[in-house]
Amino acid sequence: MKKKFLFGVIVVLVITNIATLFFWNKEETVKVDNNNKAINQDGAVASVGGKEVSYEDWMETLRENHGEDQLENMINRSVVNQLAKEQNIEINDKVIAREIALLTTMAGVLSEKETKKKEKEWREDILYRYRLGALLASGTSAPEEEIRAHYEKYQDQYNFQASIQLSHIIVPDFEAAEKVVEELEKGASFELLAKEYSTDEDTKDEGGYLGTFVNSSQFLPGGYLKAAEAMEERSFSEPFQSDTGIAIIYLHRKLPSITFSYDEIKPYIKRELALDKQDQTLTAEPLWNQLNIEWIYE
Repeated sequence: MKKKFLFGVIVVLVITNIATLFFWNKEETVKVDNNNKAINQDGAVASVGGKEVSYEDWMETLRENHGEDQLENMINRSVVNQLAKEQNIEINDKVIAREIALLTTMAGVLSEKETKKKEKEWREDILYRYRLGALLASGTSAPEEEIRAHYEKYQDQYNFQASIQLSHIIVPDFEAAEKVVEELEKGASFELLAKEYSTDEDTKDEGGYLGTFVNSSQFLPGGYLKAAEAMEERSFSEPFQSDTGIAIIYLHRKLPSITFSYDEIKPYIKRELALDKQDQTLTAEPLWNQLNIEWIYE
């Protein structure tokens, strides 16, 4: 019985030692992006003509050239978020939605995955900017008549008009259009088919991309808005007769209108006017003295 017990203890010790050796000898990896891409810290991050660039050298360069700026940016965001929470500063969801819609119109074509990632980044930046503005403007007021006059003059600039983001393929006849649709239904890329088949020389090299148009735009070809209104995002239309030939359109995004009443937008106009009076730039540095901050570059 004692021999069996002793043998069991030896087996446990051997297994423990092997596991320990495996743990200490395994490669240490770190994530380098948001797509879970990882690299070995002891390895190389690049190789040029057989000469390697080590992870350590890369990190040292980043620290020397960007370390202070990046840390300062992180502190700024932390300062603004903490003070905004303490002072119960809230940003209207419609204001955030309008800002995201405006950025979407300038971003070009994004996949659904890219859109979600971008909108998350944009939301964080928008919240930071508006919270920062509110904190900096705190304590500075603007007369009601001045706010009202500003609204009456610029109210349209605070609204967002319903818009559509489109690409198209123009072909000479319905026979060619049906061939394109058949390939699209099989999963072919709209962009590649536009480059191959479209007769619109202005857009074919860009995969048929037209851009983003407000729904009331006079630059939208005939029939495009009507076709888009019945479509879902990220889908293509049936062929139809347009001003420039037989068209097949692809609807990337459909952005609804966002409008504000005076009471909804008033707090933000008030902040704008207050910051103008202060001649204040949007920087969090003046807020640092409201919190206890210690950092290595102090």
